[in-house]
Amino acid sequence: MKRKLKNYTFLLVIGISFLSCQKDFNKINTDPIGVTAVKAEKLLAPALNNILNTNLLRNRSLNNELMQVTVDISDAEGRIFRYDVRRPNADNTWNSWYVELTNIKDIYTIASQPESLNKSYQAISRIAEAWTMQLLTDTYGDVPYTQANQGKMGILEPVFDKQKDIYLSLFTKLEEANTLLTSGDDVVPNSDPVFAGDLNKWRRFGNSLYLRLLLRVSGKAEISAQAIAKLKEMIDTNPTKYPIMLNNSHTARILWNGTNNSTALYTSPFMASVRATDFRGPGITDFFMNNLSTWADPRINLTYGKSGVSRWGIAPGPGGYVGVPSGYAAGSSPTKQAYFYAEPAGVTLQTDAATGIIMNVAEVDFILAEAAAKGFINGTGETYYYKGVADAINYWIPVLYPNGDDAAVRSYAVAGDFDWKSAYPLENTTVGSQSKMQLIHLQKYYAMFLVDFQQWFEYRRTGHPFLPKGIGLVNGGKMPARLQYPVLTQNTNPTNYKNAVAAQGPDEISTLVWWQKP
Repeated sequence: MKRKLKNYTFLLVIGISFLSCQKDFNKINTDPIGVTAVKAEKLLAPALNNILNTNLLRNRSLNNELMQVTVDISDAEGRIFRYDVRRPNADNTWNSWYVELTNIKDIYTIASQPESLNKSYQAISRIAEAWTMQLLTDTYGDVPYTQANQGKMGILEPVFDKQKDIYLSLFTKLEEANTLLTSGDDVVPNSDPVFAGDLNKWRRFGNSLYLRLLLRVSGKAEISAQAIAKLKEMIDTNPTKYPIMLNNSHTARILWNGTNNSTALYTSPFMASVRATDFRGPGITDFFMNNLSTWADPRINLTYGKSGVSRWGIAPGPGGYVGVPSGYAAGSSPTKQAYFYAEPAGVTLQTDAATGIIMNVAEVDFILAEAAAKGFINGTGETYYYKGVADAINYWIPVLYPNGDDAAVRSYAVAGDFDWKSAYPLENTTVGSQSKMQLIHLQKYYAMFLVDFQQWFEYRRTGHPFLPKGIGLVNGGKMPARLQYPVLTQNTNPTNYKNAVAAQGPDEISTLVWWQKP
C-alpha cells in the first residue's frame, strides 16, 4: 500500500510539472522585443572591435616578443622571444578570427537581400573579410576558406584551401569592394567605429590593403607578373579608379575611450584585459630602444609627451633609456631596463586612444617605396620613403613634419644614419649594411608598431630589418615561419587537417607558408 501511494504521488508530481510547463508556454517563449532578424549595421562594430582586440593583445604577447620590441624577463620554458612557440599559442587568434568571420560574412548576406540591399555594407564586409583572412592565412598557411563559417549549413569539417587560392580570391573581393563603394548607399555612422560612415575612406583602406597583399606575393614567380601589373595599374596607370591612403586622416583605426565619433564607448583591450603591473612587466629590447635613442626619435622625446612621459610612454630603467638583449640564454636573467609605462599620470600606451590601428598610411608609403625601388612602379622610392618616415611620426605627434618629404625629415634621417642617398643599392647581404631594403623595412618596422602581426609577416617575407640573434634561441635560431594548427581543429577536422599537412608540410613552426617558399 505504501509503495502504491509513493507511485501515485510521483505520477501526480510529474503531471503537475507537465501542466506547469505547458501553462503560458507560448507567452513565455515569445521575444518581447519582437526583433526576428538582425540588420547588417548591428553586426559591423562588434566584429571589427573584437578582431582588433584580439590583434592588439596577441601583438603584445606574440609579435612583440618575436620581433624584438619587448622581452619577457623570465627564465621559464616556452619563452616566445627565444622562438620557443608552443601549440597553445596558436588557439586564440584562430578561434577569435573565425568566430568574427561568421558575422562579417553575415553582413554581406544580409546586405544582399532585396529588403535590406546595401552595396556599401557589402563592400565593407568584403574588406573586413580580406583583412581577417589575410591574418589567418599569413599566420597558419593553408586554412579553411571556401567552406569556412558554414556550420549552420551542415559543413562541420571544412576543407583547407591553398594559400595561393585564398590570395587570388581576396584580390577579387577587394576589386568588388572598390566597385561597390561607388554606389552611394549610406552607412549608419554609429555602426562604423572605424570611419563613421565615410565611404571614401573605406575605399582608400580597401585599396591600400590590396597593395599590401599584392606586394606580399610579388616575389612568387607563379603570380609575380600578375601582382606587379596590378600594382602598376593602381599607382601609375589608373590611380583615380583605385584611391589609396594619402595621409593620417585616412588611417584605419578604432579610437578608444569615446573619442571615435560614435555614441558607443570602445575600451582599449590594454585597459580592459591587462593589469597595469603586467603591462609594464616586459622590458624593451636593445634593438627597439637603442635605435630610437640613437636617432633622438621624437616618439620617445619627453617634449612631445605629457606629464613627464614620452609619446610612446616609455619609462627608463636603472641604466636609463636603454634596452635588454632578446634571445638571451636560459640561466641568465638580465636586469629590466626601459619599459612601457602604465601609471595613470600622463598618456601611456595602456590608456592611449590612438593604439587601435588596423592599417596606417605610413605602411602604404613604405609599400610604394619598395615597389618603386624594385621598378614595379614609377620613381626611385626616395620620396615615398621620406613621406613614410614623416607619416609614421606624425601619426603620434601630429604635424611635426607638416610637409611630409621636407628638409626637417631629411635632416632627421641624416643625423640618425638612415639617409636614403647614403644607402647601398636595393639589397646588400652583409648584416648591418644600409641597403635600400634595410632602410625601408627598418622604418616600416617602427611604422607598424602595434599593428597585429605585420612586423612578423614582413620579416618573414624580406628578412628585414636585420635582428640580432641571441645565443639562447631555439628552432635552430630561425624565426618561426607560422603558428601550428590548433589541437581542437586537429581533433574535430582530422581528415582535412591531414590533407593540409600533407600538402603544405609538417605542422611545425619551421614549415614555410606558400609565399615564403622559393
